[in-house]
Amino acid sequence: MVELEVNKATQVLIVDDHRMVREGLRALLATEDDIEIVGEASSGEEALDRVRELMPDVVVMDLQMPGIGGLEAIRRVKEISPATSIVVLTVDNAELVLLEAIRAGAAGYVLKDASAELLLQSIRLIKEGGTLLPNELLVKALRGVTIRGPRQGPPPEFEQLTPREQEVLLLVARGMGNQEIAESLSLSKVTAKKYVHNILRKLQVSDRTQAALMAVRLGLTD
Repeated sequence: MVELEVNKATQVLIVDDHRMVREGLRALLATEDDIEIVGEASSGEEALDRVRELMPDVVVMDLQMPGIGGLEAIRRVKEISPATSIVVLTVDNAELVLLEAIRAGAAGYVLKDASAELLLQSIRLIKEGGTLLPNELLVKALRGVTIRGPRQGPPPEFEQLTPREQEVLLLVARGMGNQEIAESLSLSKVTAKKYVHNILRKLQVSDRTQAALMAVRLGLTD
């Protein structure tokens, strides 16, 4: 008897110091069959403890929190659980703040006054290998990343990439979405998306933003 594979719900941790915001997010996300709320946290310190305990797929995190601030919390979450994607929930759309969040390890951001549907779409998009960032913002973030030491050849993870996957990674690091990658390489969008998924798996990163950051930090892209 063949067992059918059941798609696992995306496990989400909500981090915000305002109880009403957490309750509102929980009420919103709990209505979706493909999303599971596994926990909440009201501070950066509590968020780190919950991440260690739960290892969620996605953290929806406010940037303005008491104690450990949002940016430092993002860095530490990625250290604890590299496979966890972080969606920043913020009222501040200042470019400098968003750039720092991306460089710290965030996959993207959603403004607090955005629609509920946009947040749901963002969580799903991240898990499907998509990007929440406008191309120009990602490119600016990557330009500010420091290359770590002299280039000494690619690490083992990059050696696993096929020549085509390396091409796709370069385009991801240029801020291209799946449709743009498909058009640039004369592929279907489905095929481009599959390549991105393979790249994330081989590089052991949670999302395409982190794949691009890794490639730039190691000096493996132009």
